[in-house]
Amino acid sequence: MDFLLSGAAACGACLFTNPLEVVKTRMQLQGELQSGGSYRVHYRNAFQATYTIWRVDGLLALQKGLLPALLYQFCMNGIRLGSYSLIESSGYTSTKGRISALKSTVSGALAGVAGALLASPVYLVKTHLQAQSASAIAVGHQYQHELFQPGSWLVSLTAGMVSSVFVVLAMTPFDVISTRLYNQPVDQEGKGVFYRGFLDCFTKTMKKEGLHGLYKGTGASYFRLGPHTILSLFFWEEICKYYRK
Repeated sequence: MDFLLSGAAACGACLFTNPLEVVKTRMQLQGELQSGGSYRVHYRNAFQATYTIWRVDGLLALQKGLLPALLYQFCMNGIRLGSYSLIESSGYTSTKGRISALKSTVSGALAGVAGALLASPVYLVKTHLQAQSASAIAVGHQYQHELFQPGSWLVSLTAGMVSSVFVVLAMTPFDVISTRLYNQPVDQEGKGVFYRGFLDCFTKTMKKEGLHGLYKGTGASYFRLGPHTILSLFFWEEICKYYRK
């Protein structure tokens, strides 16, 4: 039941924070593999990007990919929070009746990694849908994604899963890499067109865009992260209270 309650709480938060996830994805893809000053900047910051997407793509565009985003949150956070709750209730985070910081950290990391890996296929679909935009504000290598193109899922998932694990542990730079790996097209042989894997994406981004390229969309990411965390915990507590009654 902990898995279901945790997933439901995360979905409730996602309804409010998905627009910033759309903004973050677009900003992370902007200027992909291009040096500074060589491309048109459609999105300057999280607030201006939100307005631009609303003005050009319409209000509903800010909720693109909502269904897979909800499913991703349900799977990812349901597994993450549910697993940690089970580990905690089993006493594995304590030593002689006292909470162990080390055991709690390791347990949280393992629960997060498990959630990220198992929810990775849904994240791929979410990223593809959120990346699509009107040609007037298209960025990077956006294209009309063929979600069921032979080979595309295997390549994107293999590379994206590795990066997703690092996202859980280290956040922003790996989040950018994860978005780009999931979003890249594949050739007829099923190989990634732009990146061969995690390290290749990291190296190319650093070489073409510099350190700044690894921190694109940071504002939108953290504007989303705060409310999402607070809302997730709020909904979790309220749902648990209701369930216990």
